[in-house]
Amino acid sequence: MLLSTRGRRIGGRVALGVVSTVVLGATGYLWTQLGSLDDGIVTADVIPPAAQVDTDDTPPGEPLKVAQNLLLVGIDARTDAYGNPLPQNVLDALHAGGGDDGGDTTDTMIVVHIPAGGAAATAISIPRDSYVDIAGGYGKHKINSAYSRGKNAAMSGLRAHGLSGAQLEVAANEAGAKTAIQTVEKFTGLTINHYAAINLAGFDALSQAVGGVEVCLKAPVHDTYSGADFAAGPQTLSGAQALAFVRQRHGLVNGDLDRIARQQAFLSGMAKKVLSAGTFTDPAKLSSLVGAVQGSVVLDKDWDILSFAQQLRGMTSGAIAFATIPVQSLSLQTPSDGDAVKVDPAQVQQFVRTAISTAAVQAAGDETTGDVKPVAATGTKAPAPGTSGTSDAKQPATSTAAGCVN
Repeated sequence: MLLSTRGRRIGGRVALGVVSTVVLGATGYLWTQLGSLDDGIVTADVIPPAAQVDTDDTPPGEPLKVAQNLLLVGIDARTDAYGNPLPQNVLDALHAGGGDDGGDTTDTMIVVHIPAGGAAATAISIPRDSYVDIAGGYGKHKINSAYSRGKNAAMSGLRAHGLSGAQLEVAANEAGAKTAIQTVEKFTGLTINHYAAINLAGFDALSQAVGGVEVCLKAPVHDTYSGADFAAGPQTLSGAQALAFVRQRHGLVNGDLDRIARQQAFLSGMAKKVLSAGTFTDPAKLSSLVGAVQGSVVLDKDWDILSFAQQLRGMTSGAIAFATIPVQSLSLQTPSDGDAVKVDPAQVQQFVRTAISTAAVQAAGDETTGDVKPVAATGTKAPAPGTSGTSDAKQPATSTAAGCVN
């Protein structure tokens, strides 16, 4: 069955995907509350058996026995998780344009590595315009197009099997997710064990459910493309404003790299806000958070988020480290895709191996509920001096969520 729900599952895009799988271990009260929630999360069969982690012999609450890799994506979709079109008034409020403006590209892609024991996590961002080999024989294109290429290619065959409307959309989305997962695996050298995706409206609702997230900008911005219109300095954003903050790339010095820095800062702020607000010890707040992502989130069908989060209780004194893959150029001319981000797969895979093998994760920021320090250093490693093609590479400066971003 292509579409199913599981009442005990909770997850979501960048923020919710990491927060609910990495930080939820802070409170014991959560476990008794989540089991009673009836809200379902849409699931999809996108992880092959060989990549699935067998946890049947792991007692509830025991730490992870094996390392796991999660792919978290934000999809620029104009439909909800059930395949139904989002209302035009919602799209207008989000500055998302019409139904023909999206293309179902994955404008946010983050691989989260959880080591055995679950004491820390490393979240690695991939620029949306990275020029890579797309799985499935599509050739070299921007990595954010992998999802839409796989989805569009599956459409005709699915129609031939009698699918239409929302049912067709859901089945095609599943095909798109598989192509995106396979592309990321080929590019990073990692096996993806779990998948979580959220659409535009879901991120809007999520940020409102937690009462907004505090961010800080180095300078005021005004961008008509994303709707970003913010003053300089610290401020709390939610809803369409929060979405504009993490989506803006026009007018930023380093384009998509600066947008990635914003996404990482917002995620850290989200984790801190959720824990300090006592969301997981307040049944009403917890219910509001789960309700915010209903119809917006898709998880792989074999991911039991509750059990997974229980296995991460050892992270209460740990942290999440954020990094961005090294890039060689921000203006690679391509045959058919315009300007792209030039990357070296071998260099990226070495970077990933180094990042996930680093034992120490430096936490920053004040302790929150449960003595958790969810705010971690955000940065990336630039290519070594003298590396071919690095002359115009611009890497985001190391910062923390407490600092200001472009």
